[in-house]
Amino acid sequence: MENGWVTADTLRAAFAGAMSDMYQQEVPQYGTLLRLVKQVNEEVLTQNPLLRQQLEQQGELSRLDVERHGAIRVGTAAELGMLRQIFAIMGMFPVGYYDLSQAGVPVHSTAFRPLDEEALKVNPFRLFTSLLRTELIEDPTLREQAVSILAARDIFTPRCRALVALHQQQGGFTATQANEFIHEALETFRWHPQTKVESRVYQALNHQHRLIADVVCFPGCHINHLTPRTLDIDRVQALMPEAGITPKATIEGPPRRKVPLLLRQTSFRALEEKVTFLDNAGGTHTARFGEIEQRGIALTTKGRALYDRLLAQAGTASDNVTQQRQLEAVFSVFPDDEQRLRQQGLAWFSWSLTEKGKADPARIAGETDREKLLDEGYLLAVPVIYEDFLPVSAAGIFQSNLGDECQAGTAGNASQQAFEEALGSPVHDEIALYRQREIASLLQCNASGALIPAGR
Repeated sequence: MENGWVTADTLRAAFAGAMSDMYQQEVPQYGTLLRLVKQVNEEVLTQNPLLRQQLEQQGELSRLDVERHGAIRVGTAAELGMLRQIFAIMGMFPVGYYDLSQAGVPVHSTAFRPLDEEALKVNPFRLFTSLLRTELIEDPTLREQAVSILAARDIFTPRCRALVALHQQQGGFTATQANEFIHEALETFRWHPQTKVESRVYQALNHQHRLIADVVCFPGCHINHLTPRTLDIDRVQALMPEAGITPKATIEGPPRRKVPLLLRQTSFRALEEKVTFLDNAGGTHTARFGEIEQRGIALTTKGRALYDRLLAQAGTASDNVTQQRQLEAVFSVFPDDEQRLRQQGLAWFSWSLTEKGKADPARIAGETDREKLLDEGYLLAVPVIYEDFLPVSAAGIFQSNLGDECQAGTAGNASQQAFEEALGSPVHDEIALYRQREIASLLQCNASGALIPAGR
């Protein structure tokens, strides 16, 4: 509590937990996935005591088992703008712009997440939020129909809207108000097996693109996946079939490495769920699944350029063994130890003084070589965990759960300006946030700024 109000971090943690409980009830297989991930994480930590110690020192161990992210899709600027206000109450703000239309998915997106290091340590939950690009619906009649359907719905309860206004008016929530807010906000993300359209409309939109039907045809923006964090995604991928879970064909992202890069993701295939249409016809809908992520170090602009080039060079394969073999061969030129990543300016680190460094401030003040101070035991450098997403991986996960095909007629031009207008605010630049974090840590070590590298 702060000044009698429930903190944003507390709200976010409670909301993430409540969303996970709801999703496990709606999709029991997700509960199975959580138990599998927990089992694998415990095995890794038992086998690698040094990793356990490192995670504990970095504040990562305590947040390992909390929900890492979810994904939702909305249809209008008004819906996106209201979500921005809801997430702000929970200390989650839009970071990054992702144009997935280039990969055949007719949306553009951002990730609502905490910004500062302390908030991330408390609870790193984020929601990857996509806005449907109705202008990419080729059939003009169908496009107008979709716009009309979306305009007629309200995905938020009246009480949720009232509570958001109350929070803005009084500057916070009491404990009772916070609990009610979480309950009301969850209703927006609940699954509804009853659609808002007749079967023929659903089929027409589904034929245009499955994601369009998913966004337009239902009363709310149901969660389409939640994601725990694993320490060994390859092991989870291998064990999923034994747990009765069918994984997607390949793991998205970089290969397995000593120093993990950015983000690796996999998922189980989306469920085919029974739905009832407005004309009382029965049918099925495929959209919701479970995902797993393994996070690594955040890369600088230089590091990201090398990563993107190598990923494109590696190409894709139809099976995971071949895919990982190709990636490992191509990524062999990407440094795989922390020292070279630092020295070549490829990744971000958080710096701090050791006890030796604190005891000798004159030595710190007189040195500009960070690596020398590190070698001599005056400084400590810890990799900054990547907290964001990879557009190619996001599109790959979406496509694998929309039928493995990239439907035609959905490619559009990126438009961050249009997205931000719909959102009602600019999105934060992820690289700038990582840069600020590293610089802030170096200034705490030496306020003169002598340790800050040029050109970063």
